[in-house]
Amino acid sequence: MIDLRSDTVTKPSAQMKEFMINAPVGDDVFSEDQTVNELQEFAANYFGKEAALFCSSGTQTNQIAINVHVQPGGEVICHEESHIYKYEGGGIARNSGASVRLLTGDRGRLNVETISKWINNPEDVHFPLTQLISLEDTANRGGGSIYDIEEIKKISSFCKENSLPLHLDGARLMNALVETKIDPKEYAKYFDSISLCLSKGLGAPVGSLLIGSSNFIKKSRRIRKVFGGGMRQAGIIAAGGLFALKNNVDRLIDDHHHAKMLEATLNELKWVKNVFSVQTNIVVAVLEVPEKRDEIISEMQKNGVRIMAFGPGMIRMVTHLDISLSEIQIVQKVLCDLKV
Repeated sequence: MIDLRSDTVTKPSAQMKEFMINAPVGDDVFSEDQTVNELQEFAANYFGKEAALFCSSGTQTNQIAINVHVQPGGEVICHEESHIYKYEGGGIARNSGASVRLLTGDRGRLNVETISKWINNPEDVHFPLTQLISLEDTANRGGGSIYDIEEIKKISSFCKENSLPLHLDGARLMNALVETKIDPKEYAKYFDSISLCLSKGLGAPVGSLLIGSSNFIKKSRRIRKVFGGGMRQAGIIAAGGLFALKNNVDRLIDDHHHAKMLEATLNELKWVKNVFSVQTNIVVAVLEVPEKRDEIISEMQKNGVRIMAFGPGMIRMVTHLDISLSEIQIVQKVLCDLKV
């Protein structure tokens, strides 16, 4: 079965598993796990930040960051399709007691003009205090769309001028950086905190990193404990993330090439209305007949290809390191032979 539902389905390679088995470990709640410490130091240096914190998931790193940045009753500004709002179980309200200002934008991306209109007047007691701006790069619901670095610079400057922290949900940040060739240190300096997932295209079995200043990570470590995220001999899983960052970054460009191949095929099919322009490893197709969505997904699976629904009348395919060129060619044939 060729599984294109998500890049979360990747499995650790034999080399990664060997690296994990041999990893030195300790008690990470006491900050004594050597491999966790090495991963955190490597990630912080990679992005030119002071510190990093290894956590179990991207939801956890995002929710910790929000909890550090925002006080109960405050407001978070984000895109209406953002993961922190849409796919984290209402965590902003439940964990931090904050409200959310949802904005629209092109393919999951915000701009400074839109953001600036929704900063609440701190002197007006009717409104919550605006306390955090959050961006997502790449934007999952935008079909893996990438932020223009110039727009990030503008948003960052605006946040600094208004004493607002800027958080990045960078679950697939490495896909964006590989595609744009922007230096990670240059990119990261515009954000106060960054969440980076290790278990998507990078291929680690579990884990995400939260990256920022030493003071921010110190606070985050306490929140992680409160959220039940303190782990003991976590070096076994942290090693997977360390291996991924050292070995699986450059190859992400192959996934992007494979996604563009699928885009080209989909654009030729009569039952496809249009395809989101592919920028990274996510392919989203809008169907000519929306009601055919579930039938198409079922027929693809019968032919050995797993894909997923992506809203009314839309399907999604995500390329990753467990999908080879020959398998992409098989998927192209299945798509072309599909009777819809």
